[in-house]
Amino acid sequence: MTKYTLAVSAILLASANAFAPSSSCHSAFTTTTTTTTTTTTTTTVATARTATKATRLLASTATETPLSPLTIWGPTIEDVNSLQQQCQKAPKPDFAPTVSAKDLNLVGDKEAQLKYFQENAMQLKTLMVENGAVIFRDFDLMKQQDGFVQFYTALGMNTCLDPLHSVSARPTVDGTKNSPVYEAVNKESRKNFFIGMHNEFVGTRAPRAAAFVCFKAAETGGEFLIADGRAIFRDLKPSLVEKLYQRSIRYSVMELPFFGWLDNVPSPIQQPLMNVIRGLASAAINSKVDFSVDLQWGEGGYDNVKMLQARAPKQPPIVVHPVTGDPTWFCNVHSHSSKLRKDREKIYGAERFEDGASQINKSDMFFGDDGDISDEDLQHMDEVTMKNVQFVKMTEGDVVLLDNYKCMHGRNVFDGTRKHGVAWFGGWEGEEEMKVKYLASSTGLGAGAAVVSKV
Repeated sequence: MTKYTLAVSAILLASANAFAPSSSCHSAFTTTTTTTTTTTTTTTVATARTATKATRLLASTATETPLSPLTIWGPTIEDVNSLQQQCQKAPKPDFAPTVSAKDLNLVGDKEAQLKYFQENAMQLKTLMVENGAVIFRDFDLMKQQDGFVQFYTALGMNTCLDPLHSVSARPTVDGTKNSPVYEAVNKESRKNFFIGMHNEFVGTRAPRAAAFVCFKAAETGGEFLIADGRAIFRDLKPSLVEKLYQRSIRYSVMELPFFGWLDNVPSPIQQPLMNVIRGLASAAINSKVDFSVDLQWGEGGYDNVKMLQARAPKQPPIVVHPVTGDPTWFCNVHSHSSKLRKDREKIYGAERFEDGASQINKSDMFFGDDGDISDEDLQHMDEVTMKNVQFVKMTEGDVVLLDNYKCMHGRNVFDGTRKHGVAWFGGWEGEEEMKVKYLASSTGLGAGAAVVSKV
C-alpha cells in the first residue's frame, strides 16, 4: 500500500503544478460566470515624450496593472436561429481594415506617427469596435517595445494582466517580470504547431481587446491569423447553431495522464483508490484557479492510458457583443478540439507533446451535457472557420489591434526566428460613451433585440 500512497502524493504534486507556463495556445480554461467589466485609467502620452519616458511609464504602471476583466457573457438569446437569419439578410459587415503610414505620408517620422494616434484615438478605437480589428502597417514607431507602448497609450487603451496570470506565467518580450508586453508563442519547439482560431479567455476572465505586434517576422510562415466571429456565426448551419446554443459547450482544459499503473492495482481497492485520487487532485487544482473544475476518469486519452480529465463549466458558444450588440461566435472549438488538432498533425506534423507540462495542457471540447460532438459537426465548424480566416503576414512594426469579442486569432506554422508580442486591454478610454452611442442609435443587434432576453 505504501507504493500507492507515494504514487498518489506524486500525482497530487503534479496536479498542483499543472498550471505551469504552457507552450501551447493561449486559451485553455473556460467558464460561464456572468460578470461586469473592469476599467482603469491610463495617461495619454504627449507627442514630445521620448522613448526614455515610455520606458519609465512601462515600469511605473507594471505593478499597478489590474487583472484581466471578468468575461461578459451578456443576455440570453431566446431565438438564436431567427437572429442568425437576420444576420444573413443584413449586409456583410466590414472586417479588419488597414491603416498604412505610407498612405498617410508618415513613414520615417515617429513623432508625426505618435501625434496621428493621439489625434485620431477615438476614431481608430471605433474602427476596431465596428470592424473587429484594425491592421496597422508601415509604422516605424512600433518596431521597438517602447514605441509599441507609446502607440497603445496614445490610443487610450487600458492594459490588464495576461488572462493566464492566475494559473501560469506567460513569458514577456523583454524578460521583465511585470512587463505588459507578452510573448506571442514564438518558441522554436512550437513552430509546427498550428494555433487554431480562438478568443482569449481563461477561467472567468477575458480581455476586451488586444494589440499584437511584430518585432521580427519569421523567415517562412508565422502569419498572424484573424477571423470575424460575426461571419462564422452567420455561416454555420442553422441546425448546428441551434444544437450548440441549446446544449451549450464545455471544454476539457487539462489531462493528468499518469494513471496506467491503476490497472495493476488489486480490484478490491482500485475503485476506492481512484475516488481518493480524484478528490485530492480536484482539491489541489481548484485551490489554484478562480473557477470550478470537474475531474472525470477517462480511458485511453491521447496516450492510451487511464487519465483524469478536467472539464470547465458549460458556456454559450455565441455571445452578444458588449458594446455594439452584434451576435458573435465566441467558441474555441477550432483550437481546443482534439480531433481538429490531430487532423492538422497530418499536415504539419505531430504537436510534440513530450514534456510533463505539454502532456497536462491538452484540451478537447464537448456539449455542455458532456455529450460528444460528432466528427461531421467538428469538420463543418473547421471548414466555416477556415473560410473566414485571414492570413496576415506582418513585418517589423506592424500591429493588429483587435476586439477580443468579435475577432478570433491564431498563428500559422513557421520556420526561422519569430518575435511577436501582445498587450492585453481591459477596456479603453471612451468605451462607455460608445455603449451609449450604439444603444441610442439601435445599431448592432437592431431588430434582433426582439429575440434577446435581457438579464
